[in-house]
Amino acid sequence: MGNLLCCVLVKQSDVAIKERFGKFQKVLNPGLQFVPWVIGDYVAGHLTLRLQQLDVQCETKTKDNVFVTVVASIQYRVLVDKASDAFYRLSNPTSQIKAYVFDVIRACVPKLNLDDVFEQKNEIAKSVEEELDKAMTAYGYEILQTLIIDIEPDQQVKRAMNEINAAARMRVAANEKAEAEKIIQIKRAEGEAESKYLSGLGIARQRQAIVDGLRDSVLGFAGNVPGTSAKDVLDMVMMTQYFDTMRDIGASSKSSSVFIPHGPGAVADVAAQIRNGLLQAQHQTNA
Repeated sequence: MGNLLCCVLVKQSDVAIKERFGKFQKVLNPGLQFVPWVIGDYVAGHLTLRLQQLDVQCETKTKDNVFVTVVASIQYRVLVDKASDAFYRLSNPTSQIKAYVFDVIRACVPKLNLDDVFEQKNEIAKSVEEELDKAMTAYGYEILQTLIIDIEPDQQVKRAMNEINAAARMRVAANEKAEAEKIIQIKRAEGEAESKYLSGLGIARQRQAIVDGLRDSVLGFAGNVPGTSAKDVLDMVMMTQYFDTMRDIGASSKSSSVFIPHGPGAVADVAAQIRNGLLQAQHQTNA
């Protein structure tokens, strides 16, 4: 019906290319357009002005001889004022864009090591965008943005990288664990040293109290009982303690203690040893 009335409807976000007897006439904008076919006018084709996206996968090799697949996403659209160039000068714009992407990526990536490729992907995308924009503008296309959306190394390389990363993290964890154990041991040793120091102070004070008590007992007994010396009083105290000890040992049915030498006569030797120890302790205290 439109052809009979010499009218053509151009949709929104599209443009139409009008020819007359095979020669370009003009670009038709969206809306109802008059195309008199009786004088040889007709619509040769349509172009969309919408934003288009093209994903390009490019396999290349890095400087350290690792094969990677780089995926670039190209966002482009037709320039309205150059719609005729976009229609006539390129038969397959996607193939043209892919060719430029391949050329730039395979020129940039082989100059970088694998780790640098991941770090400098924005620079690679910028290089691709600049080269594409410079080349495709002449053909009526505008490059809006270029993104490197994926960098995929070989599976074996990826597995090796994961193992290296895991080994590094395990090494750090082992170091941290060793440091923690070291701190625990140091704190435990400091605690044991402090405990032994305090225990030694307690034992020293206990022995000093025993010495003071025995001295007071001996002096008091010798003063209240005329004719007794300090040695007699100490011997009697030692004999009393000897019998108390024997009683305690015998009172327990499960006792496994053996008192050597055994016998009342051995008390004198023990008493002499204790007396000498007490005298030495008193001498050191007075000093």
